Amino acid sequence: MPINIPDGLPAFSALEKENIFVMKETRATSQDIRPLKIAILNLMPTKVETEIQLMRLLSNTPLQIDITLLIPATHKSKNTSHDYLDKFYKKFDDVKDQNIDGLIITGAPLEDIEFEEVDYWPELCTIMDWSKQHVTTTMYICWASLAGLYHHYGIQKHALPAKKAGIFEYRNAMPSEPLLRGVDDIFRVPQSRYATVLADDILKCPKLQIAAIDENRDPAVIISDDQEIFITGHMEYDVNTLANEYQRDVDKGITPAFPLNYYPNDDPRFDPVLSWRTYSTMVFTNWLNYYVYQLTPYDLKNGKIRG
Repeated sequence: MPINIPDGLPAFSALEKENIFVMKETRATSQDIRPLKIAILNLMPTKVETEIQLMRLLSNTPLQIDITLLIPATHKSKNTSHDYLDKFYKKFDDVKDQNIDGLIITGAPLEDIEFEEVDYWPELCTIMDWSKQHVTTTMYICWASLAGLYHHYGIQKHALPAKKAGIFEYRNAMPSEPLLRGVDDIFRVPQSRYATVLADDILKCPKLQIAAIDENRDPAVIISDDQEIFITGHMEYDVNTLANEYQRDVDKGITPAFPLNYYPNDDPRFDPVLSWRTYSTMVFTNWLNYYVYQLTPYDLKNGKIRG
């Protein structure tokens, strides 16, 4: 089944070239089908790339998906044109009276800033609180996972000694958990962050479980008893995303953390190797199937989302 996206969105042609079944909004509205309504609150500076990455993972399902793109109203983007945002994105006020099946909140390069110092933090808190009653399940990615754990459960973030960049192996600690069903005992996750949460802090919270963790007790996947998914890395990243981030920082004249386990023999003269796509696809497909499709009411208007 197709993934429905706004007319004219660059992701349409990019995904179509990969033989992914995408459908323009105008055609989708003519079909008598109840698609799953997924909203993406895109906090990344690379809006277009993030759209394509997430939609690629969301497309690998027989379910029809209707995508709504969101941005904070209280933040002015410096990397994406206002015309583009006005054309393809909505604000929270546009959807706050609706119920949706699933919400994805992306990462943002903000780990070195206190949460309360982020200009759109009050609005983000409002959205996170709203999701408890209006969204069946929410997936938080990278910085958003730290923000969600802090806001909902009081879990503090902790600065890492150096940026964690590269591809890292994690142990599937809950193989019977629907989100990780079919995922190998050891799987890879791209990481690009300066902060983390402590496993001991998470384990003290009865509402949270660690579903994936590495040998240094760094959590990759955390699940709440309220259908919330917290992924500390970037499972959506393309093969060249970490390379582009590394080169961007080199060009700025800073000495960035070298992405480990990414280039063959850790040598940037070689092309990086894609080694996480299968795991990422499985996790997103499981989220859509077990957390969205099987839990959401058919009638979102009258259905009871939470509680």
